[in-house]
Amino acid sequence: MGNFKIPVPKNEPVYSYCPGSVERDKLKAAIETLKKTYIEAPMIIGGKEVKTGTKVEMTCPHDHKHVLGHYYQGGKAEIDMAIEAAAKAKPAWEKMPFAQRAAIFLKAADLLTGPYRYKMNAATMLAHSKNAFQAEIDAVCELADFFRFNVYYAEQIFNMQPENDQLTWNQSDYRPLEGFVLAVTPFNFVSIGGNLPTAPAIMGNTSIWKPASSVVYTAHFVMEILREAGLPDGVINLITPRGSDVSKYVLTHKDLAGVHFTGSTGVFQGMWKIIGENIANYKSYPRIVGETGGKDFVMVHNSADPTEVAVGIFRGAFEYQGQKCSAASRAYIPKSMWPKVKELLMKYASEAKMGSPEDFSNFINAVIDKNAFDSIKEYIDYARQSNEAEIVFGGKCDDSKGYFIEPTLVLTTNPHFKLMEEEIFGPVMTVFVYEDGEYDKILDICNNTSAYALTGAVFAKDRAAIIKAGDILRHAAGNFYINDKPTGAVVGKQPFGGGRASGTNDKAGSLLNMIRWTSPRTIKENFVPPKDFKYPFMM
Repeated sequence: MGNFKIPVPKNEPVYSYCPGSVERDKLKAAIETLKKTYIEAPMIIGGKEVKTGTKVEMTCPHDHKHVLGHYYQGGKAEIDMAIEAAAKAKPAWEKMPFAQRAAIFLKAADLLTGPYRYKMNAATMLAHSKNAFQAEIDAVCELADFFRFNVYYAEQIFNMQPENDQLTWNQSDYRPLEGFVLAVTPFNFVSIGGNLPTAPAIMGNTSIWKPASSVVYTAHFVMEILREAGLPDGVINLITPRGSDVSKYVLTHKDLAGVHFTGSTGVFQGMWKIIGENIANYKSYPRIVGETGGKDFVMVHNSADPTEVAVGIFRGAFEYQGQKCSAASRAYIPKSMWPKVKELLMKYASEAKMGSPEDFSNFINAVIDKNAFDSIKEYIDYARQSNEAEIVFGGKCDDSKGYFIEPTLVLTTNPHFKLMEEEIFGPVMTVFVYEDGEYDKILDICNNTSAYALTGAVFAKDRAAIIKAGDILRHAAGNFYINDKPTGAVVGKQPFGGGRASGTNDKAGSLLNMIRWTSPRTIKENFVPPKDFKYPFMM
């Protein structure tokens, strides 16, 4: 039997979907097919399709009257089934040779980027209201990268072995955790939805996956791919109960071994509190890995190029309607540069079209649901009514057909204005204009303004200004960008995660995340044991 090697991964190439391309025609055909197909999305527990008497409609955010299908809402009974299924599947999955486990996820990546590519992109465009490019880089390329790179990182972990002394052999056994891992995933990235339950599974764990209720549609297709790739029954169990039931019945279970979470800071802190209150009841201390909110900044020095700044802000703030944890949400711009940057941003706003992702010319699509629409609108209304702010462009909100909010630029005279400090999670960028000579002061304000520390960017040509920003803002962002927008982290190149209130910074897309799902055992074998208790000094 050979010592099998994982293929060295490469990032999946991103298709352009430009006019006249073959992939554009195939994607449009896939969209039309899915629009005409009513999807029934049962829970998948122990490999079986589980349905209940409670059906929940799945609709398009950009056309909320278009029903894509329905899923079934579960409860305690289905949660208990999932926990039992995970426990039943664990022994065989843990003992399966790693190369065989890896093959399943490598196959899943090839299925995703091959026969499922257009179907998954179409599903993401319809259920998440992402345009073709945003869907491609998320639901296909990044998810495939997670599958391929994570098995590669797992192999690197297994190869991390201690030094040996004469007559002994030292070994590290990277065991999976005892119990199951709960994966709670957000609406905004299909790739996160696919990564959070599979990363622990690659290391030999079994998972219970609770996706956001607004995007069960795409979770359904991810499970379809994993099952076709050969994932054994019970290794990942897809359940769709209320969040309150997850807190009550999953987080308090004695066999909870870990939580892999992406979502809001408040929800994560609530989960951590429940775990803390039940800490004496668990078989082992649960691993808690979470990526939560952000109030991501763009810091501009007067040596920067105004066009580069404007493009970075516009893309960073408004791609996928600002519904990214990494989306640019606050900017600090020197007074001398503001007129030109403002002019360019207004020009881009006048050119960027908004509407359905099915129209490939649209840059802006809909926000995810009614709750998000109402929350974002409240912030815009607050700015409109404040004497500390003005709306430079945008601000219109219309939910008559879909949940559409215009890209909105707010200018404030207060660096601690509400919209400069609180996470909005929508297409709203707030700018504070500062005196050119106050760069150092503004860096300190930026560092101390937000509870979050996820992503941030500095734009400057002056190397000293870049160095100073990197120093003062060292703990203000887990992913720091120089002359680039603060979004678009790539697996294997920019591992993602932040500190402070933004999460545990365990860096999804890296070895650091994968090793969290192991409980190492150290083994020492003595080849020639001593025959006498006496040491030489005693002679």
